[in-house]
Amino acid sequence: MTQPTRKTPSFGERLVAAGAERGRLCVGIDPHPHLLEAWGLSVDVDGLRTFTLRCVEAFAETAAVVKPQVAFFERFGSRGFAVLEEALAGLREHGCLSLADAKRGDIGSTMAGYAQAWLGEDSPLRSDAVTVSPYLGVGALSPVFDLAEAAGRGVFVLAATSNPEAVALQSLSVDGRSVAQRVVDELAQRNASAVGTDNTVGALGVVVGATLEAPPALDQLNGPVLLPGVGAQGATPADVRQLTAAAPELGFANVSRAILSVGPDVADLRKAVLDTASEFRF
Repeated sequence: MTQPTRKTPSFGERLVAAGAERGRLCVGIDPHPHLLEAWGLSVDVDGLRTFTLRCVEAFAETAAVVKPQVAFFERFGSRGFAVLEEALAGLREHGCLSLADAKRGDIGSTMAGYAQAWLGEDSPLRSDAVTVSPYLGVGALSPVFDLAEAAGRGVFVLAATSNPEAVALQSLSVDGRSVAQRVVDELAQRNASAVGTDNTVGALGVVVGATLEAPPALDQLNGPVLLPGVGAQGATPADVRQLTAAAPELGFANVSRAILSVGPDVADLRKAVLDTASEFRF
């Protein structure tokens, strides 16, 4: 008798599994010049590569998700992107989920190009998920949504970010809902359509600052939530717990500076990840 073929796990399923195993923590690789210097490294491609590969060594087997900040690689041009490609390949080799923090956003064929760059199977920059900006309209992001859903990858859309400059725009009310809430609601609808009657977690998630006083409601999203602002910016595990009460398994705290500041020793970095991740197992 032919055995039924098991469906490949979705990005949401893989993310939930990683969080259950390692704690719901996303750790950034942010090779900021001041961190390179603090680690005793040169502020050039050589320093960038040493910093990045130490992070991969420390995080690939300890963090649920690792998020390289693309800007700090892009600033070095093609050689910087080569380091990023090496890092993403290293994370894949260890079975660690990667999130490219690229914050891309455009329309039509240009958005489709960005989608292929960060999520396409043949791209050397392919990641498990990518961050995008919705402020040309959530619908304009359809090319990256379609590719993510087809390829089993994920997308995190900026909805309500933790920087103070964003509040005035993202809290504006349109027909009784904030701009941020409308972003979340559109993604919830798309996740519902993609999942249907299946219990699978949607591929489309949001970025919501853990420091916000009036965050959007997330109970209908059925997608992952990335929560920056934890640690150095003042948010706590209790804040994350409150924001993700409807589906705690989908909420991932983003911690970068607090962990990277203990480097450059790989053992110290690993310990920092494990200690911090233990706070996000509720």
